[in-house]
Amino acid sequence: MDPLILTFGTALVTAMATDAWQQVRSGAVALWQKARPDQADIVEQELTDARTLVLAARDEGDTDTERALAGSWQIRLQQLLRDDPALAQEIQRVLDEVLKPALAPASPQGRTVTMTATAQDQGRVYQAAGDQHFTEH
Repeated sequence: MDPLILTFGTALVTAMATDAWQQVRSGAVALWQKARPDQADIVEQELTDARTLVLAARDEGDTDTERALAGSWQIRLQQLLRDDPALAQEIQRVLDEVLKPALAPASPQGRTVTMTATAQDQGRVYQAAGDQHFTEH
């Protein structure tokens, strides 16, 4: 199977459980809109159903379901690519612009923060990469 398809299918299923779900679904549906527009609505519902399964599997610690779903989407994507090899560019674009950002760890305010602190002799250290609110009594 094409490595692009393997990566995309795994990223798609993994991203189903993220806060970027709406963008992930839209990106995947856009692929079907280009390749098989008559199936786009069905695929959108199937993605929503798959997300429900992924969320339930994660709650139960069931990694097999997530792997099986990734395999299923990989097969479907491979068929799209076989039918239209030019679709590889669009698959790569969605992977790079939608799926990878959905899976990237978020950093506060889009920056990397490294903090180091040492407290001694009843000293206190308060560190935050953003707002910090506390009350001492």
